[in-house]
Amino acid sequence: MKTCQPPDPNPRAPSFALPPGACDSHCHVFGPGDVFPYHPKRSYTPPDAPREALARLHGALGLDRAVIVQATCHGDDNRAMLDAIARSEGRYRGVAMIGETIPDAGLEALHQGGVRGVRMSFARHLSGPPDFSRVERVARRIAPLGWHLVLYLEAEDVVENTRALGRLGVPVMIDHMARVRVAGGLDQPAFRQLLDFLRDADFWVKISCAERLSAAGPPFADVVPFAAALIDAAPDRVLWGTDWPHPNIEGRMPNDGELAELLSAYAPDAALRRMILVDNPARLYGFDG
Repeated sequence: MKTCQPPDPNPRAPSFALPPGACDSHCHVFGPGDVFPYHPKRSYTPPDAPREALARLHGALGLDRAVIVQATCHGDDNRAMLDAIARSEGRYRGVAMIGETIPDAGLEALHQGGVRGVRMSFARHLSGPPDFSRVERVARRIAPLGWHLVLYLEAEDVVENTRALGRLGVPVMIDHMARVRVAGGLDQPAFRQLLDFLRDADFWVKISCAERLSAAGPPFADVVPFAAALIDAAPDRVLWGTDWPHPNIEGRMPNDGELAELLSAYAPDAALRRMILVDNPARLYGFDG
């Protein structure tokens, strides 16, 4: 079982101020393992990254809100996430992982706990290819709650499952720009398909994980044209997140300040950054104010 490296403990503040109400729309809490044990069949073991450490990160970067996304190392045991939300005084929401046998009362309890979506991970390095019959069953279960699906898909799987993605009946969020291969350029079929999906009112994307997508490394400039194109296609349905504490990173661990700094390249206009960081997550996750 793989053991992950810890995040950079000294995040640098970006050179520009993030707007009030700015949201980290993709981050995790892990453990602590003696309180919230990791799943026995997990594919990796992260270092503990509890809610207190997440709060310190957000304080350093100037982020006021967060969406905590359940990761596979905790499986469908969402207690660490729910605990962080409960202690956040309304500043956090969550995206859960669920088993198909969860009762309706269990879904309602998650909703009351601040959950607003379900994540299904089909990243090839963590699992097999996507099972869209299962995705469709989950979509039917969560539709009455007004939730959305968060799908962690590879770019080729977006192309291969175009029709299935278009008939889910709930808003769909694609994580991490579908892990598009930047070496393939902006005209590659998978990226063109992603842009086409974004023209649908129920399709969203996260411009996150530049450190995973970049072929050039820091400062990750080769990812900027992709994020900018996604923003241009649907500025009102794009979110940004840190992916802290960056599980399964190979090689150099990024500094979260340099990832936040990319926002000024993705969206040079401050009003556009406010839309991505404040308005869009507030609308999708129901933050007040």
